[in-house]
Amino acid sequence: MLNSLARSSVSKVMDPIGRGLLKAGLTPDVVTIVGTIGVVAGSIALLATGHLFAGTMVVTFFVLCDLVDGAMARARGYGTDFGVVLDASCDRIADGALFGALTYYAFTTDQRVLGIAALICLVSGQVISYVKARADSVELAIGGALAERAERNVLGLVGAGLAGLGVPYALDVALWLLAAAGLVTVVQRLVQVRRAAVKAAADPGRRNTGRPAL
Repeated sequence: MLNSLARSSVSKVMDPIGRGLLKAGLTPDVVTIVGTIGVVAGSIALLATGHLFAGTMVVTFFVLCDLVDGAMARARGYGTDFGVVLDASCDRIADGALFGALTYYAFTTDQRVLGIAALICLVSGQVISYVKARADSVELAIGGALAERAERNVLGLVGAGLAGLGVPYALDVALWLLAAAGLVTVVQRLVQVRRAAVKAAADPGRRNTGRPAL
């Protein structure tokens, strides 16, 4: 949802940065990898160990690299199939590191209820992305959803940052909201896929592209 609402505004900021990095000799793939390493390192070293505000700042900085690599591809005038797969794979790694770190932090500080919320966020986020990818692989077009990656990152990082500043229950509220939204979004995605499949089946000119499940 945030992706579609903020795309034009974000592009205005990120496109000049992308052009500058290309002139410096960097490639979108390098920026993708650096950003993912930064998110993983910040999540493990800071968020998982309870340094929530510092971890939020570090992870947020590197999450923005995910916007920069797209701007670089646009400035270059083309993307690559490998770049698309690399970016999607690194997104899953980064998301797993972020919510895995919050899950670890919650359970190691004896906040089991918070840990359950973080675990739901971790699993539902991966499923949401997987359903979208599988739908794309069989050429079923589906639209936006309630809790896409942007919403998950914003809620998770805002909650962690506010908790790091001492705001009571900030992380609890953020993660439980996100957990609920994530579960709703999983169902929403599956409904979207079902509707797209029914529509495709009614089209006699469309070849069946179904493949075995991974």
